[in-house]
Amino acid sequence: MGESPITQMSLTGSGKKLTICLSLFNAGKIGIVMVGLPARGKTHLSVSLCRYLLWLGVKTRVFHLGDYRRQNLKKGEILPEDYFYINPSEKMMEFRNSVLSCCKKDIIKFFDESGQIAIYDAANPRISDRRFWASFFLKKGIQSLFIESICDDPEIIEENVRCLRISSPDYISWKPDDAIEDYLKRITNKIPFYETIVINLCQKLIINNANIGYLPSRIIFYLMNIHVKPRTIYFASICDSLHDSVNLRKNCLNREDSQYASAFVYTLLKDREEKRSLINAGKNKNTKDLTLQIWTPILCKLCYITDLLQNKGYIVDQRPLLRQINLGVVEDMTMEEIEEKYPTEMRLYQENPYTHRFPRGESLHDLGLRLESIILEIERENNDILIIAHTSVIKLLYAYFMSTSTNEIPFLDLPSDNIIKIVPGAYFCTETRIPIVNSPS
Repeated sequence: MGESPITQMSLTGSGKKLTICLSLFNAGKIGIVMVGLPARGKTHLSVSLCRYLLWLGVKTRVFHLGDYRRQNLKKGEILPEDYFYINPSEKMMEFRNSVLSCCKKDIIKFFDESGQIAIYDAANPRISDRRFWASFFLKKGIQSLFIESICDDPEIIEENVRCLRISSPDYISWKPDDAIEDYLKRITNKIPFYETIVINLCQKLIINNANIGYLPSRIIFYLMNIHVKPRTIYFASICDSLHDSVNLRKNCLNREDSQYASAFVYTLLKDREEKRSLINAGKNKNTKDLTLQIWTPILCKLCYITDLLQNKGYIVDQRPLLRQINLGVVEDMTMEEIEEKYPTEMRLYQENPYTHRFPRGESLHDLGLRLESIILEIERENNDILIIAHTSVIKLLYAYFMSTSTNEIPFLDLPSDNIIKIVPGAYFCTETRIPIVNSPS
């Protein structure tokens, strides 16, 4: 996962928020080393942590050792099986050292180019592996942080193996059973040599030698709030926008009537039923039939949808932090009215639609800061979630999971005639847009 321009803390500039910003950026450089057997969720944790740190504005990058292994193979060359052995052949050891050298060079280059946090994603099963990285970072004046994921829950391991078989670049075009068998071999090869230092993917978290600073403490807090279990996140925008946040006005819900609500609920439940049918037929072993949590802001115009969902037996949880962007003095004004009454403000907004704040209002950047606790709650939730909110809110939540640039966020096209379905994975989140259709009846 590379660097993303998503930045929340780094763009702020007043009072307490500035203090937080300085704490983040004065924390120095940190090398995070992942530790754990295969199928223990290391890559998922790495990618999720990177996404969160980028969201805070910390220049972060994940270095997957597997990516360097694949890049160093010649086209059509098959990787010998003993690459994953603790004691491989001499030729394979040379290849492994070459792969590691390429990765180290990129990590050094990243820090030289003002990178702040590098996450090294590999097994590092032996104490000697960890000592190597501790020494490597120490010589360069970089703080090291080791994150070990221990898992002894067979169900979690089985889920991870199935998910990796789908998402890992190693198994593109492989038959499912062959991919699973090959990955299980990797695990078996390392178990006898593994020297243990987060247990069952954050079921239990042990912090050792905890004399740490502000940024590492934020990292630990985030790790305490996430998991890697498969689930689905639905986003539903209740308002269309033409191209930017100024069009996201309170009274733009003219499509939000009983007919639209009926079509929305029909489409949602149809997708849920299709998912359930695949699970029951044994065709989707990577997914469980989870309860659907529904979160909405406190907004009366959602009554049509929420009433229908509650009548179907769903519990709707109102979250005040999901309220739409506050546009201040230009609330409920059209673009033309704003340009006529506040031409200077309009010009400043057009120059930077993400960070500009209209008088007595908030910017999209401010809204992103407000939503940080919601993001942590989403990460912590084990069930499927449906979030119905104003487009301004959905844009920020969508941008977090899909690593969207702040330059692109104001112009995201998230029309209300689609339900967005996001499934977090080890390497990336997958997105599906479900068109809202009327019930045949």
